[in-house]
Amino acid sequence: MNTNEPSLRSIALAVLACLAMAGCTVGPDFEPPKNATPDVFERTQTAQAPSKPVEAAFNPEWWTLFGDPTLDALEKRLADANLDVAAASARLRQSRAEQRVAGAAELPAIGGAASYNRERGSENGILSLLGVTPSQSQPQSASGNAPLGVSAMPGSKGSPAYNLYQAGFDASWELDIWGRVRRGVEAASALTDASYEDRNAVLLSARAELARDYIELRDTQSLLDIARQNLDIARDAVRLTKIRVREGVTTDLDVANASAQMETIESLIPTLESHRDTTINAIGVLLGEQPGALRPMLIDARDVPKLPDQVPIGFASELARRRPDIQKAEAQLHAATASIGMAKADFYPRITLNGSAGLQSLQLSSLAEWASGQFVIGPSITFPIFEGGRLKGTLQLREAQQQEAAIVYKRTVLEAWREVDDALLVYDAEQRRHDNLANVVSLNQRALGIAQQRYKAGALDYLDVLNVQRQLLDAQSRLEQSKATAAENLITLCKSLGGGWETTFGEHHASR
Repeated sequence: MNTNEPSLRSIALAVLACLAMAGCTVGPDFEPPKNATPDVFERTQTAQAPSKPVEAAFNPEWWTLFGDPTLDALEKRLADANLDVAAASARLRQSRAEQRVAGAAELPAIGGAASYNRERGSENGILSLLGVTPSQSQPQSASGNAPLGVSAMPGSKGSPAYNLYQAGFDASWELDIWGRVRRGVEAASALTDASYEDRNAVLLSARAELARDYIELRDTQSLLDIARQNLDIARDAVRLTKIRVREGVTTDLDVANASAQMETIESLIPTLESHRDTTINAIGVLLGEQPGALRPMLIDARDVPKLPDQVPIGFASELARRRPDIQKAEAQLHAATASIGMAKADFYPRITLNGSAGLQSLQLSSLAEWASGQFVIGPSITFPIFEGGRLKGTLQLREAQQQEAAIVYKRTVLEAWREVDDALLVYDAEQRRHDNLANVVSLNQRALGIAQQRYKAGALDYLDVLNVQRQLLDAQSRLEQSKATAAENLITLCKSLGGGWETTFGEHHASR
């Protein structure tokens, strides 16, 4: 008993010394990049349009700015129904599982095993080195009734077979002295954050796409109503010209021109109807529905939702934290930085504590006895001597990847500022264009009324009436499309501000 104490004490001291060194972590520590506050929000001071962006608390459910209950109901279903979001959620779960796998390396690995073997020694094998030959006396087994070694039984050749029962546990634990495992866990955690932000980006894009499709549907329905109204006017014109032909006031040329105008307007309707139906199908796909499933909900025509008087766009200092693409790029930069530490740690020795304890016996009945016990415990060390440049190459690769990730991050931030600035510009410009087009429609409506009166009085050729009607139809269509474009620009602005995923923010951190 006393002879074992020095060796056990030495092992314990070695373990404590290794643990004392475990606080060392090689490689650079990650520091989140600092971004200058963008001045793009100064656009709010020069906006001239009726619906003005203002620096105020940002509403993550930005689609509610339109005040459209149907759109609100569709967006509410999206997070759980959209297949792209579901796929991104699956990738997030995969990343979390990989993070857990990486974290397992910080803990000891313990395994158990039990076996039974029927064995026979070789007369010409290793045991023959003992100098034991088949002609010598028979050595006995621990039980006293089975010969061992290579000695043969009387009247036979070769060693007899015997039973071997074993059971026990094995354990190993790598002492993370240089932080290789910790850096691996850090990198895996950062990649999980990147996967989470990727899901946020997918959800945000899906929300914006759904809102755009909804606006496009309402725009198409409005254009369809305009076409049908103009078709009724054109039909009335055909009836009027036919009456005037019978009265001898005009010729068949006016009838032909009026009929051609009517057919031209009518030809627009099938295209608009098909576009309406395909847009409903597109919305259905975003919600994981079969074609036509949303038709009862969306087929009734409604106007394009009106723009709000004010659009709260948050504060410039919060923009980088709301944008999933910026957060994803930062997480990827973090993972690349941690990978440098892993590569540097590979240059240093690895120390592992190994141990095993178990039972071994030739007889199953004696396997549980104290005398059948055996154990092995002690550290092992491995260190690189010659790797042919593999370690240096790996380190250079990780450093270059970190440099690339830093460049991608800067580019992502710059692109984000540009998107916000562009969105503010076009949102203001399209509203002012819409106001001009509204004046054009008003003037064309007045011109058409005057032209129709003068035609009835015989003071104007019908071709002039048709030209005015074409101009009115074109102006009405452009006005309606401008209204939809302004709404779509609001969607683009809100998307560039990064809102629409915050309701699922706690899910990620609660699971970590």
